[in-house]
Amino acid sequence: MLSEQSAPVIRATLPMVGASIDEITELFYAKLFEAHPELLRDLFNRGNQANGEQRRTLAGSIAAFAGALIANPEARPDAMLARIAHKHTSLGVTSEQYKVVHKHLFAAIVDVLGDAVTPEVAAAWDEVYWLMANALIAIEARAYEQAAVAEGEVWRRMVIAERQEETADAVSLVLRLPDGAPAGDFLPGQYVSVQVELPDGAKQIRQYSLSCAPGRPNWRITVKRVRGGNAPEGEVSTWLHEHARPGDLLTVSLPAGDLVLPEGDGPLLLASAGIGCTPMLALLDHLAASGTDRRISVLHADRTPEDHAHRDEQRRLVDGLPGAALHLWYEDAPESLPAGANLGFTDLGSPGAPELPENLTVLLCGPLPFMRAVRGQLIERGVPASAIHYEVFGPDLWLAA
Repeated sequence: MLSEQSAPVIRATLPMVGASIDEITELFYAKLFEAHPELLRDLFNRGNQANGEQRRTLAGSIAAFAGALIANPEARPDAMLARIAHKHTSLGVTSEQYKVVHKHLFAAIVDVLGDAVTPEVAAAWDEVYWLMANALIAIEARAYEQAAVAEGEVWRRMVIAERQEETADAVSLVLRLPDGAPAGDFLPGQYVSVQVELPDGAKQIRQYSLSCAPGRPNWRITVKRVRGGNAPEGEVSTWLHEHARPGDLLTVSLPAGDLVLPEGDGPLLLASAGIGCTPMLALLDHLAASGTDRRISVLHADRTPEDHAHRDEQRRLVDGLPGAALHLWYEDAPESLPAGANLGFTDLGSPGAPELPENLTVLLCGPLPFMRAVRGQLIERGVPASAIHYEVFGPDLWLAA
């Protein structure tokens, strides 16, 4: 909770800070990377820095956290904090790095806002920062403790045991430990970070969902190659597609992520688009292995059937679950439309849509436009917002907004 002294100051200055937050965060990253170029080289996603997504996410998160403290002072925005903390632990972020961020962020605030940053204003925003930072540090410390690793020590080397071309732009990699020991447990729906050394010496990190059920000796990730178009090609996905082969070693983090099965045995809707099918595969694989008979609707949307990664595996898993049904949408079908699939964009009001029973829990993963559209349709049809959970591949601009 904000102190009685800081709350009115934050309430009064939030519009001013919010109006300048993009400029503040742009200057912050410039200062941070000038002082610590290794952070851009080896920790931050250079692609998200180049397109501004990371800056917008940080700006939105700070403003959203401050706004939440004012609007609901007796409750923390735990969903936002948990999402950020999971990403941080997958990167091996340490508590000392929050001090570095604080130094350069507040230098940027002073540079942008100038004389408006009185000692009272500085103290109030300092309190906001450390409320958020200390909450994240505590969550991350628990995660490191539960994983039985020292703070930030999440990395280990794994061998690529198998490589499978799933589509023209998606490849799956089976990973095992070099000594043959079990790869370790995780919650279905979680992801790992993969760090690769690029030709310029940078060690860039990206997150990939584990696309199989836990409880097996090996892990599997599925990597979609990020094509250029109007933006740079994905550095890590391109490298993995072009260079990762069986027998090679990869640097992989411990699992993280909060898109996991909720408790209970109520009906589920697993809705995905594109490579967002990967955490859903792990969930389906886990549900099939557990022998569940709960009611499960699986919805997937893609550009074409040929672009649908793990299409046959997904159908096989659904067919093996007595209470499950598969609903497919394809924007185009240049060759043929699979039996029972729908042509066009996902429409939950169409005859091919899944039923939406009471007490439904929804797990969403895919591009933001798809998730916004599906979430809006679900809410229109009476599904509570609190029952809809999601995973964003990349900076969570949705949550920060």
